[in-house]
Amino acid sequence: MLNPQLNKHGELQHLLSIEGLPKSIVNHILDTASSFVGVSDREVKKVPLMRGKSVFNLFFENSTRTRTTFEIASKRLSADVINLNISASSASKGESLLDTIDNLSAMHADMFVVRHSQSGAPYLIAKHLNDHKQHHVHVVNAGDGRHAHPTQGLLDMYTIRHYKKDFTKLTVAIVGDILHSRVARSDIHALTTLGVPEVRAIGPHTLLPGGLEQMGVRTFTNMDEGLKGVDVIIMLRLQNERMNGALLPSAQEYFKNYGLTPERLALAKPDAIVMHPGPMNRGVEIDSAVADGPQAVILPQVTFGIAVRMAVMSILAGAKE
Repeated sequence: MLNPQLNKHGELQHLLSIEGLPKSIVNHILDTASSFVGVSDREVKKVPLMRGKSVFNLFFENSTRTRTTFEIASKRLSADVINLNISASSASKGESLLDTIDNLSAMHADMFVVRHSQSGAPYLIAKHLNDHKQHHVHVVNAGDGRHAHPTQGLLDMYTIRHYKKDFTKLTVAIVGDILHSRVARSDIHALTTLGVPEVRAIGPHTLLPGGLEQMGVRTFTNMDEGLKGVDVIIMLRLQNERMNGALLPSAQEYFKNYGLTPERLALAKPDAIVMHPGPMNRGVEIDSAVADGPQAVILPQVTFGIAVRMAVMSILAGAKE
């Protein structure tokens, strides 16, 4: 079975998931992103690698932050960007997902950036394009259901590499709602691919999915134990919409047990970094003193996210057909 993300030359054709991506390709994306980051970590260069190409942002699910970073990344590459808020248009008229894709392909789309609440939607689109010999059109998964969020996983890896250099000596803790998190899933696949010897998942029983041990992850329900001696802490957003269900008692109770406070951060290594995919719920999963403190790298993550998305799109655009 060929990897649906790679073309016959073994190059990246679509970015659908970090799972199954060769380590060499993950490193190639990180190295390419590195070439786009300026002298200061806060600046990203403008390069005309996609002049004349059209990128369609297809967001069937709202996400201002992710869509904005893809839009900025496309413009930094000099591509033409078309934003479509599909949930409000064709989907409500009953047009099928693949009809929408066919119509947009006829408008000479070169790349689709797809966010969808259904796991697997970007795979369906990529398969449809491949089946119809549309090999010049590329798909980037910008988050599908609970399944994957590969560019977030890659920008997290870029951030870790920037601050910690060597993956093979690290202990990384992912904290919070791992059950519902596509970011956690992408991060776990990326960390294990890049050779991180110990990945920990910390959260209440109700938010830890089964099968983590098989993925090589150590699970902890006690936050203090789980944070001991870690190099990197990735806090996850608590999906507030799930706070009132049977999974969690209350925001205050959650913060008491799993909120990242300065006292808890002190259990990690002194030079540990704190990450968060955003948007943060201050006082629920993270204390403001930590979020705004010297160990937080949450704002650099956003800048690196633009460079990583530029890297993914420029590599796809340069793939042979």
